[in-house]
Amino acid sequence: MTIELERTYSPEIHHSHRDVTGGWLRPAVFGAMDGLVSNFALIAGVVGATGAGRGAVLAGFAGLVAGACSMAAGEYTSVKSQTELMRAEIAVERRELARNPEGERAELAALYEARGLEPELAERVAAGLSADPERALRVHVREELGVDPDDLPSPRLAALSSFCAFSAGALVPLVPFLFGASGLTLAVVLSVLGLFGFGSIVARLTARPWWLGGLRQLVLGVGAAAVTFGIGHLLGVAVS
Repeated sequence: MTIELERTYSPEIHHSHRDVTGGWLRPAVFGAMDGLVSNFALIAGVVGATGAGRGAVLAGFAGLVAGACSMAAGEYTSVKSQTELMRAEIAVERRELARNPEGERAELAALYEARGLEPELAERVAAGLSADPERALRVHVREELGVDPDDLPSPRLAALSSFCAFSAGALVPLVPFLFGASGLTLAVVLSVLGLFGFGSIVARLTARPWWLGGLRQLVLGVGAAAVTFGIGHLLGVAVS
Protein backbone atom coordinates (compact mmCIF):
# COMPACT_ATOMS: atom_id res chain seq x y z
CA MET A 1 0.00 0.00 0.00
CA THR A 2 1.37 3.36 -1.03
CA ILE A 3 0.58 6.46 0.93
CA GLU A 4 1.06 9.70 -0.95
CA LEU A 5 1.53 12.79 1.07
CA GLU A 6 0.85 16.10 -0.53
CA ARG A 7 2.43 19.13 1.01
CA THR A 8 1.56 22.63 0.17
CA TYR A 9 4.31 25.12 0.82
CA SER A 10 3.61 28.75 1.38
CA PRO A 11 5.90 31.61 2.31
CA GLU A 12 6.22 32.02 6.04
CA ILE A 13 7.49 34.91 8.09
CA HIS A 14 9.69 33.28 10.70
CA HIS A 15 10.61 36.40 12.61
CA SER A 16 10.55 40.16 12.49
CA HIS A 17 13.02 42.79 13.52
CA ARG A 18 12.53 45.96 15.49
CA ASP A 19 13.50 49.32 14.04
CA VAL A 20 17.09 49.95 15.10
CA THR A 21 17.83 52.89 12.80
CA GLY A 22 15.15 55.44 13.65
CA GLY A 23 17.39 57.62 15.78
CA TRP A 24 15.18 57.65 18.88
CA LEU A 25 16.37 54.79 21.11
CA ARG A 26 19.90 55.98 21.87
CA PRO A 27 18.98 59.59 22.79
CA ALA A 28 15.93 58.42 24.75
CA VAL A 29 17.87 55.87 26.77
CA PHE A 30 20.88 58.11 27.26
CA GLY A 31 18.66 61.08 28.14
CA ALA A 32 16.66 59.21 30.78
CA MET A 33 19.74 57.73 32.40
CA ASP A 34 21.67 60.97 32.29
CA GLY A 35 18.73 62.96 33.65
CA LEU A 36 18.20 60.64 36.61
CA VAL A 37 21.87 60.15 37.47
CA SER A 38 22.99 63.77 36.99
CA ASN A 39 20.05 65.33 38.84
CA PHE A 40 20.21 62.75 41.61
CA ALA A 41 23.92 63.49 42.00
CA LEU A 42 23.32 67.25 41.85
CA ILE A 43 20.58 67.17 44.48
CA ALA A 44 22.66 64.86 46.67
CA GLY A 45 25.57 67.29 46.42
CA VAL A 46 23.39 70.26 47.38
CA VAL A 47 21.83 68.44 50.33
CA GLY A 48 25.25 67.21 51.39
CA ALA A 49 26.59 70.75 51.34
CA THR A 50 23.64 72.63 52.87
CA GLY A 51 21.56 69.94 54.56
CA ALA A 52 18.39 71.71 53.37
CA GLY A 53 15.66 70.70 50.95
CA ARG A 54 14.81 74.17 49.64
CA GLY A 55 18.12 74.46 47.86
CA ALA A 56 17.57 71.00 46.40
CA VAL A 57 14.34 72.14 44.71
CA LEU A 58 16.04 75.10 43.07
CA ALA A 59 19.08 73.04 42.08
CA GLY A 60 16.88 70.19 40.83
CA PHE A 61 14.77 72.44 38.62
CA ALA A 62 17.84 74.23 37.31
CA GLY A 63 19.51 70.90 36.58
CA LEU A 64 16.38 69.58 34.84
CA VAL A 65 15.85 72.59 32.56
CA ALA A 66 19.53 73.17 31.78
CA GLY A 67 20.27 69.50 31.26
CA ALA A 68 17.22 68.83 29.08
CA CYS A 69 17.94 71.84 26.85
CA SER A 70 21.61 70.96 26.63
CA MET A 71 20.88 67.34 25.76
CA ALA A 72 18.33 68.31 23.10
CA ALA A 73 20.66 70.87 21.52
CA GLY A 74 23.57 68.45 21.59
CA GLU A 75 21.56 65.61 20.06
CA TYR A 76 20.11 67.86 17.36
CA THR A 77 23.52 69.20 16.39
CA SER A 78 25.12 65.77 16.48
CA VAL A 79 22.46 63.98 14.43
CA LYS A 80 22.07 66.94 12.05
CA SER A 81 25.81 66.94 11.36
CA GLN A 82 25.81 63.18 10.87
CA THR A 83 22.85 63.39 8.47
CA GLU A 84 24.42 66.23 6.50
CA LEU A 85 27.62 64.19 6.14
CA MET A 86 25.60 61.21 4.92
CA ARG A 87 23.73 63.35 2.38
CA ALA A 88 27.01 64.81 1.13
CA GLU A 89 28.45 61.33 0.59
CA ILE A 90 25.24 60.21 -1.12
CA ALA A 91 25.57 63.19 -3.47
CA VAL A 92 29.15 62.10 -4.26
CA GLU A 93 27.90 58.62 -5.11
CA ARG A 94 25.12 60.05 -7.29
CA ARG A 95 27.63 62.14 -9.27
CA GLU A 96 29.94 59.17 -9.70
CA LEU A 97 27.09 57.00 -10.99
CA ALA A 98 26.21 59.68 -13.55
CA ARG A 99 29.85 60.22 -14.59
CA ASN A 100 31.06 56.63 -14.71
CA PRO A 101 28.15 54.13 -14.69
CA GLU A 102 30.22 51.30 -16.18
CA GLY A 103 32.90 51.66 -13.55
CA GLU A 104 30.29 51.68 -10.75
CA ARG A 105 28.64 48.59 -12.20
CA ALA A 106 32.00 46.82 -12.29
CA GLU A 107 32.62 47.89 -8.71
CA LEU A 108 29.28 46.43 -7.65
CA ALA A 109 29.99 43.17 -9.49
CA ALA A 110 33.38 42.89 -7.80
CA LEU A 111 31.74 43.44 -4.42
CA TYR A 112 29.25 40.60 -4.95
CA GLU A 113 31.98 38.37 -6.33
CA ALA A 114 34.02 39.01 -3.18
CA ARG A 115 30.99 37.87 -1.18
CA GLY A 116 30.97 34.50 -2.88
CA LEU A 117 28.98 34.81 -6.12
CA GLU A 118 30.33 33.37 -9.33
CA PRO A 119 31.77 36.09 -11.60
CA GLU A 120 29.09 35.67 -14.28
CA LEU A 121 26.27 35.72 -11.74
CA ALA A 122 27.80 38.72 -9.95
CA GLU A 123 27.96 40.55 -13.28
CA ARG A 124 24.32 39.77 -14.08
CA VAL A 125 23.17 40.87 -10.64
CA ALA A 126 25.13 44.12 -10.90
CA ALA A 127 23.78 44.77 -14.40
CA GLY A 128 20.21 44.16 -13.26
CA LEU A 129 20.54 46.46 -10.26
CA SER A 130 22.26 49.15 -12.33
CA ALA A 131 19.49 49.30 -14.93
CA ASP A 132 17.56 51.76 -12.73
CA PRO A 133 19.79 54.71 -11.65
CA GLU A 134 17.83 55.37 -8.44
CA ARG A 135 17.89 51.71 -7.43
CA ALA A 136 21.59 51.57 -8.26
CA LEU A 137 22.19 54.60 -6.05
CA ARG A 138 20.40 52.99 -3.11
CA VAL A 139 22.35 49.77 -3.52
CA HIS A 140 25.72 51.54 -3.74
CA VAL A 141 24.94 53.71 -0.72
CA ARG A 142 23.90 50.72 1.39
CA GLU A 143 26.87 48.64 0.32
CA GLU A 144 29.56 51.32 0.47
CA LEU A 145 28.34 53.65 3.22
CA GLY A 146 26.30 51.22 5.29
CA VAL A 147 23.27 53.54 5.49
CA ASP A 148 19.77 53.52 4.06
CA PRO A 149 19.27 56.71 2.01
CA ASP A 150 15.50 56.47 2.55
CA ASP A 151 15.75 56.18 6.33
CA LEU A 152 18.30 58.67 7.60
CA PRO A 153 18.10 59.59 11.32
CA SER A 154 15.93 62.57 12.19
CA PRO A 155 17.60 65.39 14.18
CA ARG A 156 14.24 66.64 15.46
CA LEU A 157 13.19 63.20 16.66
CA ALA A 158 16.54 62.71 18.40
CA ALA A 159 16.32 66.13 20.09
CA LEU A 160 12.71 65.64 21.22
CA SER A 161 13.41 62.14 22.52
CA SER A 162 16.43 63.36 24.43
CA PHE A 163 14.61 66.39 25.92
CA CYS A 164 11.59 64.40 27.10
CA ALA A 165 13.62 61.47 28.40
CA PHE A 166 16.08 63.67 30.30
CA SER A 167 13.21 65.63 31.88
CA ALA A 168 11.48 62.41 32.96
CA GLY A 169 14.66 61.01 34.46
CA ALA A 170 15.62 64.26 36.19
CA LEU A 171 12.16 64.59 37.74
CA VAL A 172 12.45 61.31 39.68
CA PRO A 173 14.83 62.48 42.47
CA LEU A 174 13.17 65.92 42.53
CA VAL A 175 9.63 64.75 43.31
CA PRO A 176 10.05 64.25 47.11
CA PHE A 177 11.37 67.80 47.55
CA LEU A 178 8.40 69.23 45.67
CA PHE A 179 6.22 67.78 48.43
CA GLY A 180 8.29 69.19 51.27
CA ALA A 181 10.96 66.58 51.90
CA SER A 182 14.11 67.96 53.53
CA GLY A 183 16.30 64.85 53.51
CA LEU A 184 17.56 62.45 50.88
CA THR A 185 15.75 59.30 52.05
CA LEU A 186 12.76 59.42 49.69
CA ALA A 187 14.87 60.76 46.86
CA VAL A 188 17.29 57.87 47.31
CA VAL A 189 14.47 55.31 47.32
CA LEU A 190 12.85 56.72 44.19
CA SER A 191 16.17 57.10 42.43
CA VAL A 192 17.21 53.54 43.25
CA LEU A 193 13.91 52.23 41.90
CA GLY A 194 14.19 54.48 38.86
CA LEU A 195 17.78 53.47 38.11
CA PHE A 196 17.00 49.78 38.42
CA GLY A 197 13.80 50.19 36.40
CA PHE A 198 15.40 52.16 33.56
CA GLY A 199 18.30 49.74 33.45
CA SER A 200 15.92 46.78 33.30
CA ILE A 201 13.90 48.35 30.47
CA VAL A 202 17.03 49.03 28.43
CA ALA A 203 18.22 45.46 29.02
CA ARG A 204 14.89 44.11 27.78
CA LEU A 205 15.03 46.31 24.67
CA THR A 206 18.51 45.00 23.88
CA ALA A 207 17.65 41.36 24.68
CA ARG A 208 19.89 41.16 27.75
CA PRO A 209 18.99 39.89 31.25
CA TRP A 210 16.77 42.53 32.89
CA TRP A 211 18.30 42.10 36.33
CA LEU A 212 21.83 42.55 35.00
CA GLY A 213 20.95 45.81 33.25
CA GLY A 214 19.12 47.06 36.33
CA LEU A 215 21.99 46.27 38.68
CA ARG A 216 24.57 47.80 36.36
CA GLN A 217 22.72 51.09 36.12
CA LEU A 218 21.97 51.06 39.85
CA VAL A 219 25.66 50.70 40.75
CA LEU A 220 26.72 53.46 38.33
CA GLY A 221 24.02 55.89 39.46
CA VAL A 222 24.41 55.35 43.19
CA GLY A 223 28.18 55.58 42.83
CA ALA A 224 27.94 58.95 41.07
CA ALA A 225 25.51 60.29 43.68
CA ALA A 226 27.68 59.04 46.56
CA VAL A 227 30.75 60.79 45.19
CA THR A 228 28.84 64.04 44.65
CA PHE A 229 27.22 63.87 48.09
CA GLY A 230 30.62 63.31 49.70
CA ILE A 231 32.19 66.26 47.85
CA GLY A 232 29.22 68.46 48.72
CA HIS A 233 29.40 67.45 52.35
CA LEU A 234 33.12 68.21 52.52
CA LEU A 235 32.62 71.60 50.87
CA GLY A 236 29.74 72.39 53.17
CA VAL A 237 31.84 71.57 56.24
CA ALA A 238 34.77 73.60 54.89
CA VAL A 239 32.58 76.64 54.14
CA SER A 240 30.84 76.57 57.50
